Amino acid sequence: MSAIPELARAADVTEWARSADVVIVGYGIAGACAALEAQGTGAEVLVLERASGGGGASALSTGIFYLGGGTPVQKAFGYDDKAEDMFKFLMASTGARDPVLVREFCDNAVAHFGWLEAQGVPFERTYHKEKVVRPTTSECLCSTGNEKLWPYSEIAEPMPRGHKVACAGDGAGAVMMQALLARCDEAGIVPLCDTNVTALVADADGRIVGVLARRLGETFAVKARRGVIVACGGFTMNNEMLLEYAPQVTKGPVRPLGTPYNDGAGIRLGQSAGAATQAMDGVIATASFYPPGQLVKGILVNARGARFVAEDSYHGRTADFVMEQPGGKAYLIVDSEIFAYPEMTAAKHRLVDGWETVAEMEAGLKLPEGSLQATLAAYNRHAETGSDPLFFKHKDWLKPLTAGPFAAFDVSFDSSVYAFLTLGGLKATVRGEVLHEDGHVIPGLFAAGACVSSIPLDGKGYASGLSLAPGSYFGRLAGRAAAGATQ
Repeated sequence: MSAIPELARAADVTEWARSADVVIVGYGIAGACAALEAQGTGAEVLVLERASGGGGASALSTGIFYLGGGTPVQKAFGYDDKAEDMFKFLMASTGARDPVLVREFCDNAVAHFGWLEAQGVPFERTYHKEKVVRPTTSECLCSTGNEKLWPYSEIAEPMPRGHKVACAGDGAGAVMMQALLARCDEAGIVPLCDTNVTALVADADGRIVGVLARRLGETFAVKARRGVIVACGGFTMNNEMLLEYAPQVTKGPVRPLGTPYNDGAGIRLGQSAGAATQAMDGVIATASFYPPGQLVKGILVNARGARFVAEDSYHGRTADFVMEQPGGKAYLIVDSEIFAYPEMTAAKHRLVDGWETVAEMEAGLKLPEGSLQATLAAYNRHAETGSDPLFFKHKDWLKPLTAGPFAAFDVSFDSSVYAFLTLGGLKATVRGEVLHEDGHVIPGLFAAGACVSSIPLDGKGYASGLSLAPGSYFGRLAGRAAAGATQ
């Protein structure tokens, strides 16, 4: 679904084939959490899922939740995090436009962690201290954002807030969804799978009262007595929408993350009712050059031989800056003391070559004469004193790059493989009520998950876990709100 579908009229529905108090479209983490909360209030819930089973892109994720404020895992390792610090950091770093929403998330992060564990989602009381994109072990606590990056480190005390589901390797998202879907089964929530919702149904007053769906070649109407919750994915797999909203990720050897059903259908459904959207050009892309962490001590330069970002930035922030460089070109410069090959082999960062001198490296990379030599000389001069007045790179990662031979890795956007997710989507309130373009709440319509623009607006402000944690938490709020809605 790429075009905005037509909003169906209740007056044209001759028969409601199914009905429920709350109808949920999508059965990933947001849909599952919404279903559990709505069902918990006593509401009758019906979940409609396009795939042959639940899980969605959430099941393919790394299983990291961004949660703070003093979770049991943080406290187990002596981190006295505060909800206020979490709030200040997220407001400063993500560009979030709704402080009420961010405050709600931060103030309830500890309780939400407890709720997830109560549903059977497993978390160890362990800590991965190294700088990584994600732990490959089952370890839980990890640093997954820009907390230690200037100026955010001066706005709020840096804290590790990534909480990875207990699973070694890449299956943590599946473990998480298995637990949540099992709890849904126990609660008596039975999804109608292989079902594609094609339109929302509105009454004469504009209230959303149901959906049209198609299953096994048959189109039928489903009535929602209290509300419809759209809990679909983003539009990572919809090239038409990417070209329209986020053309920066339609070039080069990029790799979309998700399932074939992450085609923006939920966003388009909302737009059919006049819903507002935000941050539609926002993406989180990644082709991290670390681990190993020692590579962070290198410098990143563009085609002009100039640095453009603090190298200790979270990998999504770095990727956003790489995309903005002339031609999308960027090189990681290292010396012999820190040389290593990037461990994220899927990114396909290519070793360009090695050179005995900086001047030879500059010529080999075809950079403007004198540019890299000047950049490196200035960087080394300040690194000797433990400072970086240009980008304020943390002193832990500062090292003069003087030990030849030197090497360069090509981390350009047009040659490395950047994997990405979209961040834009529908605008919704804290309770998941979808907002119309003119600002009013669309009655009967709720949304949560990746089809909603929540906290981070782009890769510069993203942190691993800022999809699963808000998606699950605000999915819960949407489920309660829809269950309590009255016509």
